[in-house]
Amino acid sequence: MIDVKDKSLTDLKFIDLFAGLGGFRLALESFGATCVYSSEWDKYAQEVYKMNFGDMPYGDITFVDENSIPNHDILCAGFPCQAFSISGKQKGFEDSRGTLFFDVARIVKAKHPKVVFMENVKNFASHDNGNTLKVVKNTMIDLGYDFYFDVLNSLDFGIPQNRERIYMVCFRQNLNIKNFSFPKPFKLSTFVEDLLLPEKEVSNLVINRSDMILKNTNIKENVNKTIRVGIVGKGGQGERIYSPKGIAITLSAHGGGIFSKTGGYLINGKTRKLHPRECARIMGYPDSYLIHPSSSQAYKQFGNSVVVNVLQYISQNIGEALKHTYNFI
Repeated sequence: MIDVKDKSLTDLKFIDLFAGLGGFRLALESFGATCVYSSEWDKYAQEVYKMNFGDMPYGDITFVDENSIPNHDILCAGFPCQAFSISGKQKGFEDSRGTLFFDVARIVKAKHPKVVFMENVKNFASHDNGNTLKVVKNTMIDLGYDFYFDVLNSLDFGIPQNRERIYMVCFRQNLNIKNFSFPKPFKLSTFVEDLLLPEKEVSNLVINRSDMILKNTNIKENVNKTIRVGIVGKGGQGERIYSPKGIAITLSAHGGGIFSKTGGYLINGKTRKLHPRECARIMGYPDSYLIHPSSSQAYKQFGNSVVVNVLQYISQNIGEALKHTYNFI
């Protein structure tokens, strides 16, 4: 997380849908906003959310009456990507029925928040030849919102991980915000090696295998890309080894291989996968954040999570945009 001095979202209320580990919550709370409602169906993510925020998220949003949700200024949603049933043959609200985005849309229709802030995988932008994104945009326009989106990579915002995601920000049209811009990239100064735990805390993760092949291991300089230095087995996904002088591969919730979900890293002459705490750091979570006691759950959760730093920089721009509208209140 970045250290925030500007509390530009103070006095605003938000809801945290498809909440996961609460990355949206950490980002918006850092700017002074208050969470008034959360929803998450996965019981293990619910457990971690309660450990960190003190309240248990409501369950499956598809069973929640939208009128029972408290009024709020900002709706946050990292909803899962689903194929839309009609593939953009029609327009707007009707096309979104049967998908989890519809649950976002029906809440927006009932509550009319000032801002809708969403995140999804990069491929969401091109899914079904762009029709999926078109349906979301048309739905938000039908509901009375201006729609902005961009694909941002976490490595451009201080996090040493190659993680591209689409971010969508929608402002209620009566706010008259017509020139919103997403944050601009800046030079990376933090690399995997800067986020590692002491060696004694990760000794159980070290892997020694006879089929391990290492090469080009004498890396001196930091670079803002992944640096592959070896493989185990056939070198498939989860069998590749990287230098900590570079950035991390995209953390994943799934996949096999001896280094599944994090990739392998050659650190002080020893090869290992990343520790869940290191994964947390590579997603922008502070060390004060409590991690699920099950490593398998923790890896899955961080692989599914949002990057807190990127959300913070976007939240900062949302706050700036709201400051300049006469209809803010």
